[in-house]
Amino acid sequence: MTVREVEHEITVEAPAAEVYRLIADVENWPLIFPPSVLVERVEHSGNEERIRIWATANGTAKNWTSRRVLDPEALRITFRQEVSAPPVAAMGGTWIAEAVSPERTRLRLLHDYRAVDDDPAGLEWIDQAVDRNSRLELASLKTNVELATGEPDLLLSFEDSVEIDGSAKDVYDFINEADQWRERLPHVASVDLREETPGLQVLRMDTLTKDGSSHTTESVRVCFPHHRIVYKQTTLPALMALHTGYWQLVEDDRGVTTATSQHTVIVNTENIHAILGEDAGVPEARVFLRNALGTNSRATLGHAKTYAEARAGR
Repeated sequence: MTVREVEHEITVEAPAAEVYRLIADVENWPLIFPPSVLVERVEHSGNEERIRIWATANGTAKNWTSRRVLDPEALRITFRQEVSAPPVAAMGGTWIAEAVSPERTRLRLLHDYRAVDDDPAGLEWIDQAVDRNSRLELASLKTNVELATGEPDLLLSFEDSVEIDGSAKDVYDFINEADQWRERLPHVASVDLREETPGLQVLRMDTLTKDGSSHTTESVRVCFPHHRIVYKQTTLPALMALHTGYWQLVEDDRGVTTATSQHTVIVNTENIHAILGEDAGVPEARVFLRNALGTNSRATLGHAKTYAEARAGR
């Protein structure tokens, strides 16, 4: 049986306790780790917890369950996958945050793993996925921790809501069936939806903007019938360094559904001038993104409202 052990590390210009905190709080992961789409805490007792992770590996959407032991004094977190996704047979490791100085941290990420049936091709696939994801995760964590402590105005979160006189199921079906969006949504020029694992989708589409131009995005979506769809864009428009969000549906006892679209964005400062002009800065980029994303979300909610209310005969 072949067990591989590997280590990756990076230096972060932030206090070790802050780096540890961001890794310990799994809700932060989609914001700081590119492969992570959604992470939820399933169980929690003392310093031990069980978490479920939805993420990409070598371009493929996967999900698994892990157990973690947190040691805030030593600034260490050990993890072990409880249910791994093939070709992984078993995987675990440790995060270690070491203070180099009060404002600088050496962050180490250790992995140990083996492949199903000790398959060499499977082990090679895991080698590539672990190396790629570890490098991406560490580089992104460094960038986002340093941004959070130095330029918090680059992070933008907002939501739009609409009341729909129809069932949450019908609204959910409209949003879930994104393969129908080209026919149902005027701002969608083309769409490709893949769902190899039920409830885990990869959505690629060309979206039209107000000026008639289009941009291509790709997202991984985690679907929870009939109340929530969480997504993360893996192919982004030029003005965004990160984009996550969710569709939330709450139906009350009157049969009225409140549908909410939420976005969290990090501005890509490198492209502000090219897109918005030499005089534009972060404030203008924030306004532009709020308007552009909000307009499309409200349009989608409006068409979902029409669809659901027609199904309800209202």
